[in-house]
Amino acid sequence: MTTKYAALLRGINVGGARKVPMADLRALLEGLGHDAVRTHLQSGQAVFASGHGDEESLAAELTRAIEERFGFAVDVIVRDHAYLQAVAEACPFPAAELEARQLHVTYFSAPVDEERFEAIDGPAFRPEEFRLGDRALYLYAPDGLGRSKLAESLARPRVNKGLIATTRNWNTVVKLVELTTP
Repeated sequence: MTTKYAALLRGINVGGARKVPMADLRALLEGLGHDAVRTHLQSGQAVFASGHGDEESLAAELTRAIEERFGFAVDVIVRDHAYLQAVAEACPFPAAELEARQLHVTYFSAPVDEERFEAIDGPAFRPEEFRLGDRALYLYAPDGLGRSKLAESLARPRVNKGLIATTRNWNTVVKLVELTTP
């Protein structure tokens, strides 16, 4: 039995650095024995079907393969369709009423608790807001991620210490659910 997954690569193809051509990424995933491989955009999303492994072992396998093939390390999070759909359905903000640039999800490599974020004074950033989910953080940034002061605070190394964290806008969140549908 195969499961459909999305691989979320952190920090590739940004500003001309850490180039990973999507055709090469597809070939790499196929070479690892995965099926139905597709990529989405140039910013590090791939979907595939696999009958072996779990999210963590698949992420570790892809991380090693990328470093061997491209010569640099890339953080990778792999999540299955059920998880991606649950994250989209659990959104605490009115996604249908917002522009995609206003709503983002940060996916984490492990569960996070509120203690990790207690030093962030949420009300000081209003109207921006964030809420925690299952290995995810939802961010409402009405002026977009690039202008978000709250996003800057949430991305600080002391907040994300020990985690892989990678953020996607709402259009990508929805598209990954669609692309991983069995």
